[in-house]
Amino acid sequence: MVELSGVLGVALVALGMVLTPGPNMIYLVSRSITQGRRAGVVSLGGVAVGFLVYLLATNLGLSVVFLAVPELYVAVKLAGAAYLAYLAWNALRPGGVSVFAPEELPHDSSRKLFTMGLMTNLLNPKIAIMYLSLIPQFISLEAGNVLLQGFLLGSVQIMVALTVNLGIVLAAGAIAVFLARRPSWLRAQRYLMGTALGLLAVSVATDTSAPAASG
Repeated sequence: MVELSGVLGVALVALGMVLTPGPNMIYLVSRSITQGRRAGVVSLGGVAVGFLVYLLATNLGLSVVFLAVPELYVAVKLAGAAYLAYLAWNALRPGGVSVFAPEELPHDSSRKLFTMGLMTNLLNPKIAIMYLSLIPQFISLEAGNVLLQGFLLGSVQIMVALTVNLGIVLAAGAIAVFLARRPSWLRAQRYLMGTALGLLAVSVATDTSAPAASG
């Protein structure tokens, strides 16, 4: 049985991470604004499958691979940090555009929306770090089946992330209209998101923790 403290711990960490701007949020918001809520929900389906892939891979021994080849873990982490830094620069550079600013994007098929949501999540360094380093810290050896605990705690993270992201998808259009009428707020949102992404990139790049073994 999973301890309540572990469930609450994972839920709080998951909430903090999903509310921090990142690749998932940027992709879901952009698609919801340019192609409608349905496109955002389809994209979120791909994101959800990405969570399940990480959940299965981690509990079935992916962290063991990173423990055996720490250089691979560092490479993945630095690549993710570089991607976050790139997103931060796009937000902060002169002439940058807010994620909530409507812009012309090609309308993609449901298959492409789903696939892009999946790939965006799989390449999201925040999610990789959560599954490989954070969630195992809430597993208690005294509480019984470690594998089952891993799946249950991962499910808590998925429920929190999908609930918050669905709210973002459904509200993206309204937020975009609200901000469009307030240019100074739109600029402030862009700078805040860019700063948050930059700080997260630095945090990911400088994190010295190693993935914990699970299963």
